Amino acid sequence: MKFQKSPGTQDILPGVVERWQYVEGKARDICRRFNFREIRTPMFESTELFQRGVGETTDIVEKEMYTFVDRGERSLTLRPEGTAGVVRSYVENKLFGDPDVSKLYYIGPMFRYERAQAGRYRQFHQFGVEAIGAVDPALDAEVIALGYTFYTEVGLKGVRVEINSVGTPAVRAAFRERLLAFLEPKRDILCKDCQSRMERNPLRVLDCKTDQKHFEGAPSILDSLDEECTAHFEKVKQCLSDMNIPFEINHRLVRGLDYYTHTAFEYKAEGIGAIDTIGGGGRYNGLVSDIGGPEQPGVGLGLGLERTILLLEHQQTELPNLNEIDVYVVALGDDADREATKLVYELRKQGIRAERDYQGRKMKAQLKSADRLGTRFTAILGDDELARGEIALKDMAKGEQRMVPILTLADELK
Repeated sequence: MKFQKSPGTQDILPGVVERWQYVEGKARDICRRFNFREIRTPMFESTELFQRGVGETTDIVEKEMYTFVDRGERSLTLRPEGTAGVVRSYVENKLFGDPDVSKLYYIGPMFRYERAQAGRYRQFHQFGVEAIGAVDPALDAEVIALGYTFYTEVGLKGVRVEINSVGTPAVRAAFRERLLAFLEPKRDILCKDCQSRMERNPLRVLDCKTDQKHFEGAPSILDSLDEECTAHFEKVKQCLSDMNIPFEINHRLVRGLDYYTHTAFEYKAEGIGAIDTIGGGGRYNGLVSDIGGPEQPGVGLGLGLERTILLLEHQQTELPNLNEIDVYVVALGDDADREATKLVYELRKQGIRAERDYQGRKMKAQLKSADRLGTRFTAILGDDELARGEIALKDMAKGEQRMVPILTLADELK
């Protein structure tokens, strides 16, 4: 019997996983500098959480969730996105009792039953942040800046920031009528998804990738913003300009989730087939209360790690070698072989990345192994050298070799 991975999933193998470690490490470092702290939530939650939090008319809830009934007859769903679970945890653990803004980040797998294609998987990984507890537009700009900083510092080029305001529920209700008046004459030429969305959530029609050509001349929600929404959006733009974060205004940008209010934004980049959105987010001032908490405003983002790594490969970005071996200990002789076990362990305890041979190979084969691993130094130990308390240390790049005391090998390497 042959077993293979499920469609829409991937094995991340040695040689590739180091890229993931680099990208995840950069995300954690940036969050540390922006004062976001890590939160880890369950990979499955009550189905109702996502229905209420994400929105029942979204593609995620209607078509893409992995939902099952457990042995306790509870309907559970593998998390399709990160925000709803973080907000649930924020409410359940009463983090709103903290007088400061709760600034949280997560890194982990999400699950959606989507058509597999380049950069899109059924199990995929997101890096996301949530800042809950303040309505200040400067916080929106900070979250947008965090994502932009992440992309630039991992080495991506050509990343664009697009922003829009989706207003408040009252603003959207008024805009809804204007938009329907524009869409109604086009109903028969729109795709089935758009026709369905016209009945339940017309703003989502503008998010359709198939029918964009039919939306030329569509009204802009920016023309329907009230004074409060306009002031909020203007300050977001001002803060981004003050931080020298480049951005474009896209009045059709609505995002695929129902909980957004005021600011919505996306990061765009070319190079992953038909997909150009690599991350996005927005403000969600009503979500905490919808999930059962107090009235607390929030703003967040979610960035796709698969798409980030695909773009790094597409742009041939040179990443640091996280897999470099500091020293390979070559042992020749029974006594030297026994000493090598102890020596490698002592080096590792002192923070040195060390390796040795476990296949009984001759010196030439061991040196070839060291070279394949990209080892910086080899330390060659024979029984004669062991008797003298010495070891031959060879710089693999320069080809230089010298004898050093075994007891000072760690210091020499450092």
